[in-house]
Amino acid sequence: MVKVEELQNYGKEQFESAVSAANDFQQTLQAIVTAFGDYSKKSFEDGNAYFEKLVASKSFDKALEVQTEYAKTSYETFVAESQKIGGLYVELAKQSFKPFEGFIGKLAPVSVR
Repeated sequence: MVKVEELQNYGKEQFESAVSAANDFQQTLQAIVTAFGDYSKKSFEDGNAYFEKLVASKSFDKALEVQTEYAKTSYETFVAESQKIGGLYVELAKQSFKPFEGFIGKLAPVSVR
């Protein structure tokens, strides 16, 4: 027989776990939004700087050098930021399933015959 107090405590634990997970989820989501914003801002600033250097270049060779430098740094920045944001999404996925860990762990194991 299940006691009412046990049921209430279990419900309270689940509620507290869900609230904690929701807070963690929100913080990680905010970190993703901030990372996207920072990357967009940096990309825009780098693009402006590239255009200024390109316009200021006096020869075709210098323009080609500026273009090559911009392409290289843009690619490196993209890869680094993609990995960073990808890691944040992995963390978000883990946090999405966190509330279910306690629930699944408390279920009685079923024996398979």
